[in-house]
This record gives sequence, C-alpha cells and structure tokens, in this order.
Amino acid sequence: MRTTINLPDELLAQIKKLAATSRSTITALIEDAVREALARRRRTGRHEHVTLSTYGKQGLLPGVDLDDTAAVLDLMESSVDPARR
Repeated sequence: MRTTINLPDELLAQIKKLAATSRSTITALIEDAVREALARRRRTGRHEHVTLSTYGKQGLLPGVDLDDTAAVLDLMESSVDPARR
C-alpha cells in the first residue's frame, strides 16, 4: 500500500545514508523499524496484575469499582455523605 509520511529532514538523510550503505531501500528500513516497534510493544504490553492496598478502617466503600473512573469521580464529588469520602 502506498502512503505518505512526514519525516524531519535530518532523519530522512540518515535513513537514505543507511539505505545506501546497507544496500537496502528506504521503504524496507522503515518497514523493519515499524515492525520492530510493534513487536516491542506487544512484548512489553503484558502487564502483571496489580493489587491496590487500601488504608483506613473499612477499605473501599461497597459497590466501588476502581476500574470505573466516572463512578469513582461521581462518588468523590458527591456531597450526599461527606463523612464516607
């Protein structure tokens, strides 16, 4: 597929020089670089399970889901029962 990308002049000059000295093409070098970056992201994209410690007498309030940031913000901004915050 054909596409257009914008690169800084200095970076393009380095790529052209590398392509000439390695008897490769600019396309092949960019392709390899993108594939390598994607593979690196897949390898480092695996995160271990994180356990959050809670402090205080009762821990989390019942029904609080820390994965639901909107609900947590609503709860934090709620003035219904300030003693429970």
